This record gives sequence, C-alpha cells and structure tokens, in this order.
Amino acid sequence: MDDKFMLMIPGPTPVPESVLLAQAKHLIGHRSGEFSQIMADITENLKWLHQTQNDVLMVTASGTGAMEAGIINVLSSGDRVLVGSNGKFGDRWAKLCRAYGLQVDTVEAEWGKPLEPAAFQSALEADAAKSIKAVIVTHSETSAGVINDLEAIAQLVKAHGEALMVVDAVTSLGACSVPMDAWGLDVVASGSQKGYMVPPGLGFVAMSDRAWAAQKTSNLPKFYFDLAAYRKDGAKNTTPFTPPVSLFFALQVALKMMREEGLEAIFARHARLQQATRAAMTALNLPLFAADDCASPAVTAVMPQGVEAEQIRSTMRKRFDIALAGGQDHLKGKIFRVGHLGFVCDRDILTAVSALEATLASLGAEGFSPGAGLTAAQKVLSA
Repeated sequence: MDDKFMLMIPGPTPVPESVLLAQAKHLIGHRSGEFSQIMADITENLKWLHQTQNDVLMVTASGTGAMEAGIINVLSSGDRVLVGSNGKFGDRWAKLCRAYGLQVDTVEAEWGKPLEPAAFQSALEADAAKSIKAVIVTHSETSAGVINDLEAIAQLVKAHGEALMVVDAVTSLGACSVPMDAWGLDVVASGSQKGYMVPPGLGFVAMSDRAWAAQKTSNLPKFYFDLAAYRKDGAKNTTPFTPPVSLFFALQVALKMMREEGLEAIFARHARLQQATRAAMTALNLPLFAADDCASPAVTAVMPQGVEAEQIRSTMRKRFDIALAGGQDHLKGKIFRVGHLGFVCDRDILTAVSALEATLASLGAEGFSPGAGLTAAQKVLSA
C-alpha cells in the first residue's frame, strides 16, 4: 500500500503533518516585515530550546555545515584542537579540522563505548602551555548509539581556562537536555532534520560570549559561513543571504509544538522510548551494541546474531514499509539502528517492534519468543 512509509532512523526523522503543510504556504519576501516577525519568534524559541541567553544563528546547511561554521569562526590557522572520537561523526570532525590546517589530537574510544572524561582530563592537565584552543565532542554519537558525558567533559574544559567547548549536538538537541549556559558550552551546532522535526536544510549554531571573543581574532577563511554577518543581521531579524523561507515556516510550527509539549516532557518522552526499544531488543535476544549507562536517547544500535542485519532491514522495508538505519564503516552489515528521535511516539515503537518480531520469524531467527518484545516495550510504556 502506498503512502504508509515509516521512518525509524536517526535522521531525517518523521515530520508532523502541520509542519509539512506549513511549507506549502505561498512564499514571502525574506526582507519583509512579515518574515522578520517569523524570525524573531523562531529565535526566541531556539534560545529556549538551547537553554541559553545568547542568540542561536541559522544557516542554510546540514548539521555538518553548522559544525564547520562553528569551528572556522572561533579558530585560527595552526591552532591545536582536541577531538573526541568514538564513532563516525567524531572521526568526521577530526577530518574537518585537518582540512582547515588545524593541529588535531584525538581522545578515542571503541565504537559502542563512551569517551572517558579522564582521558580529556589527562590531555588538558598536561597542556601547561595552554596550546589547546578547542575541545570538540559529539554529544550523541549516532553511528554507535552512544551518548557521551558532555557535562563532565565541559567542566574539565572550563578548568583548563583557555580551550573552548565545541559541541556537535545534532542528535541530542531536542532529545535530551543540553543546557548551554549552565554547562558552559561555547559552540553548539545542530540540524533541522533531527529533534527539530523539520526536513533537512537548516543548521543552527549557538555561541557563548567566550566564543564571540575568539571570533574576533579567528583567521580561518570564511564568507558564507561568517557568523559575524549572521549575528549582525540577526539582531535586525533578518539574514545576510537568502534563507530557505519554507523551512522557516516549518520551523516556526515545529518549535511551537515543542514549546507546548515542554522541555521536561520532551526529554522524558525520548527517555521512555529509548527504554522501551532497548527492553524490546533484549526480550527478543538481540544484543545491544551500547551499554545502558551510555545509551543515546536518539537511536538504539543492535548487533543481531544468527540473522544478518541487512536481511532484517531489507525485510522491514519491503514487507512493512519501515526504514531502519544500517551500520556505518566497519559496522556496515553488522548492526541495525532503530531511531526514536523527534516526532516519534509510543505507537511508533510498538509498531516497529511488532514488525521486527514478524521479520525475525520470517527469516527463521531462533532464540526468541514471539510477542516477548512487544510485551517488554508495552511494560515500559505503561509504567
């Protein structure tokens, strides 16, 4: 049956009907007073979501573009940075920094394991010359379903006194609390296609006063991503370049929905869906790739035994029109990932788990009891 497709991946995520319909409105001029009113409303709600007093800037880009914008606006040629890497996206930030000629040191952990704050502490305390200018961490590492202890790492960076705390919050913003001001985060980047419940195309960058001070002396090349221009125009509720107007319509509606739900309710919903998904996988005898104490609220990574991950994904897609994410790099074909981020509810989890049980049965998987996953998920969701 057509038009029954269901996204259960960590991005892009499902989009509410009201958000989709907002994009169907006639376009308006991006230099008009009407657009400025929309932008002012969006900016206020973005500050609320980020739990910050500073403005959150919007660029036409993906989350990676937002991260690049953040990095090139606070660093200079040859600067030394410390990058946390325990998955594909941590690896990507190291590559990004090297592309701009930065000196990159890494703190690494095995995929599926969290970054150890103690490793950051050792590197920062050894930096007597204060040569480390930024510490870059992926908060929610979706490639492995892991969330890193950002609060603890940020405290260590603050104690260093010189380095900036740069955060990839692409799949944590809108899924769990990322209190920018309270934790002392200096650059926080995210993208519209994740917890924001909006199609891809908008990147968000929030910067602290310390980051703006660094921006004044940054000499890395930038033009389209010169955030000083976005800040200057943002103060007048406009943009330096033509924005994706339809996505601004969508974002305004999505942020209104989030504001009505409330931060604590949003975070509690994601935690509940995460717990239900993990309980279901365990009940189905499907090994979880990350431990409970470091599990991402955005996605659950599963390493099945006795049946291939890609067979599961293919059957789910062909038979039930449900998309699961696959593994990346060396995990390709070894894991599948269930997204529970953004516009996802209890019904979606129960539907996906039911379809997964039927998929396992059709593939001849052994070692699970039909109905066990659904029962385990329902128990969590009913608590």
